[in-house]
Amino acid sequence: MSLPGATVQAPSTGAGRDHLFTAGSLERYRRVLADGIGRVADRVATVDRPCTGVTPQHLAPRVRGIDLDRPLGDTGAALDELHDVYLRDAVFFHHPRYLAHLNCPVVIPALLGEAVLSAVNSSMDTWDQSAGATLIERRLIDWTADRIGLGPAADGVFTSGGTQSNLQALLLAREEAWARAGARPSRPELLSRLRLITSAAGHFSVQKAAKLLGLDADAVLTVGTDTDRRMRADELAREIDRCRRDGLRVMAVVATAGTTDFGTIDPLPRIADICAAAGVWLHVDAAYGCGLLVSPTRRHLLDGIERADSVTVDYHKSFFQPVSSSAVLVRDRRVLRHVTWHADYLNPARAVEQHIPNQVDKSIQTTRRFDALKLWLTLRVMGPDAVGALFDEVIDRAADAWRLLTGDPRFEVVTRSPLCTVVFRWRPAGVAPHLVDDANLYAREALAASGAALVAGTRVDGAHHLKLTLLNPETTVADLAHVLDLIAGHAGGYVRSRTAGDLSCPVG
Repeated sequence: MSLPGATVQAPSTGAGRDHLFTAGSLERYRRVLADGIGRVADRVATVDRPCTGVTPQHLAPRVRGIDLDRPLGDTGAALDELHDVYLRDAVFFHHPRYLAHLNCPVVIPALLGEAVLSAVNSSMDTWDQSAGATLIERRLIDWTADRIGLGPAADGVFTSGGTQSNLQALLLAREEAWARAGARPSRPELLSRLRLITSAAGHFSVQKAAKLLGLDADAVLTVGTDTDRRMRADELAREIDRCRRDGLRVMAVVATAGTTDFGTIDPLPRIADICAAAGVWLHVDAAYGCGLLVSPTRRHLLDGIERADSVTVDYHKSFFQPVSSSAVLVRDRRVLRHVTWHADYLNPARAVEQHIPNQVDKSIQTTRRFDALKLWLTLRVMGPDAVGALFDEVIDRAADAWRLLTGDPRFEVVTRSPLCTVVFRWRPAGVAPHLVDDANLYAREALAASGAALVAGTRVDGAHHLKLTLLNPETTVADLAHVLDLIAGHAGGYVRSRTAGDLSCPVG
């Protein structure tokens, strides 16, 4: 039916429609994706270092100079341009001398999953947008909860990463604290009294979550760590007692199974005992250490995690998955009600009565990718033991790095990690402390600028340190020795130039 006087026009058949992924464009789809995959494969085949050392000052003008209102009209031309502004200077995590952050090389079954989920483009909010994808994600959550040992009432949902998982877990803990408040204070009064406790080596996302959850600026209390950089359980117990005496309520303790800086695992059994005795929610941030869940030899390192109220896992850190692939899990599925909101157009309350599974009822996101498919195909093709064996390999390689460093008088190591992180610094005898600090900072920057290798940096007790994060099973002892020689060369050259009065070596 048309309105009087309205002109009925035929649908546009412009060039835009030619690019839609439909049954009529399958040949174009196959050809275009094959071309793109070929370009990536060609680039990976020629990569001889993890990065080119390109600077923002060099690359930014090339990107700014592209007129997005004038399309190239040709996929090949667009891929040529993409090579110029991205692929040529990308940081390649698959390279064995990429040793910086918690970025892993990815397995091919997961890349297949990425291609499938992107093309079908399921949205994980409701059953009528995802169907079997909902069931696959739920099955993987159940599988992970079983690996953790959370029990038959456990549940969870996939997230964008550890920061979101920690935020959701602490949101649930906050709401449980409110639900359990006896003589009800006002909500603002309760928020002002809530406290979170984590270790000095915990992840910064705990502080970020506290701010987003409306807690006081001083709501996050940090307890000290022992010589192995693990939370001190005795200090935790004292801090909980102090809060109780001061009329404060500890809404959660955040223990870490794989600290970002040191790769250490807090004493989970002792922390669980303390939290159970005090009636405090225990959240375990296992974003890094979750790979131990499938380790054929090291699963015992996570003993105690099964007693947590909530757990963060990042499959894209230690399951060799592409970003993003993560989840938050809870011991009691009923607490997920705190993030449920019924919308008539999306997930009306009657859907629950009809037993229609909707993942949006558990998530703080609405539209959400089917990232679970990548892990599903990985497990169905490789199996968990194969993934765990890869994680064991990188832990073994970190032990090799620790032995190299402790046997080399040019370096000192902070602690030995049960995972695959090594924090150290160049510190030969006879060099002034202030020069040591500057030399380590300079060595990291010079190494990155050369593109020969990438290592991370951090501060330990106020001093600049370097950090190796080993997540590539193809990294060899020879690679490690070569990188350490490069670091020593840059640091030593910096000190020589400074002591000779040459101030041309910049720092910072």
